[in-house]
Amino acid sequence: MEIERKFLIKDLPEAMHSCPCHQIEQAYLCTDPVVRVRRQDNDYILTCKGPGMLSREEYNLPLTESGYRHLLEKADGNVLTKKRYVIPLPSGLKAELDIFEGKFTGLRIVEVEFPDTDAADRFAAPEWFGDEVTFSGSYHNSVLSRLVDFNPDTYPETVPCP
Repeated sequence: MEIERKFLIKDLPEAMHSCPCHQIEQAYLCTDPVVRVRRQDNDYILTCKGPGMLSREEYNLPLTESGYRHLLEKADGNVLTKKRYVIPLPSGLKAELDIFEGKFTGLRIVEVEFPDTDAADRFAAPEWFGDEVTFSGSYHNSVLSRLVDFNPDTYPETVPCP
């Protein structure tokens, strides 16, 4: 079970460049249900996600590089690329700050995963977090993968969520 809250970014944290950073490339074979392939650095993963916003089922299976490349060719829509900074929070949790690249340059989202929904409900976001978008499907990566146009200054108001 994945339990996470998602926020836009008000200000980039000063300490982010001293934190671990991963290069991520991902694409979607299907968006209902969500079936995703991802390369994170030198790891390759096939992920299936169930429906939901705050919490949903998630299953990860390892792939070989050749398996990933084979499935990537079959993906629909946009291939998303981003840098992910893993930033420790005072509560012992970790913020995963995604700085999108390519077509989605300008989009910055942070996610925090929780052990249970009570912990998610109690979470007080740091000052550098912006608006919460946990319950907006517009910020699911699977939705972004289907967008034709994207402008970070006007999204999602000018683009209907599929």
